[in-house]
Amino acid sequence: MLESLFPHLKVESLLDATWETLYMTGVAGMATLILGIILGVMLFLTSKGQLFQNRPVYLLISAVVNIFRSIPFIILIVLLIPFTKTIVGTILGANAALPALIVGAAPFYARLVEIGLREVDKGVIEAARAMGAKTHTLIFRVLLPESSPALVSGMTVTLIALVSYTAMAGVIGAGGLGNLAYLEGFQRNHGDVTLVATLTILVIVFVIQFIGDLITTTLDKR
Repeated sequence: MLESLFPHLKVESLLDATWETLYMTGVAGMATLILGIILGVMLFLTSKGQLFQNRPVYLLISAVVNIFRSIPFIILIVLLIPFTKTIVGTILGANAALPALIVGAAPFYARLVEIGLREVDKGVIEAARAMGAKTHTLIFRVLLPESSPALVSGMTVTLIALVSYTAMAGVIGAGGLGNLAYLEGFQRNHGDVTLVATLTILVIVFVIQFIGDLITTTLDKR
């Protein structure tokens, strides 16, 4: 049945490509979560009226975030080829895509973290500061827990963006479903392979969105 519908599709190739996409999304997602929260917290704390208000530092971090957030991902991959080759040793394969994926996604998530932190009730922050809360207590016991629904929602959006990034990275040799759709599907004129690869990407996106919405709803106290 499947062979008649998708005559050119190799199940083993599909499974390998799916695993590569999930691997790139997962590893880059973890790094993006950590770096994005660090950058987002720094942006928030150094902004006007906050604990470590420092306009030069804020503008510097903001400029770096804006620059990398604005570069189209396919161009970013090309720009980072020398850096990628230095730290990974190759520009092909799933691991070679990770630096560009992280550099492309972390600034994007950092902005979402900053926006989420700005939504925290100022009264809660002031109360914590009035009680003598130290910086790490303010961050880990007040800011991050209070903004957790927004942070999870932002991470959901970022993970979905990462899935699309992996597809673009696949076109230039990173592997994954994008690579399968392009090399095995488009270049060989096998429309069935392209269709299945696209549907698999859609399933991954829908699952990420569903889990993200579920966690956000659970965390939201409103």
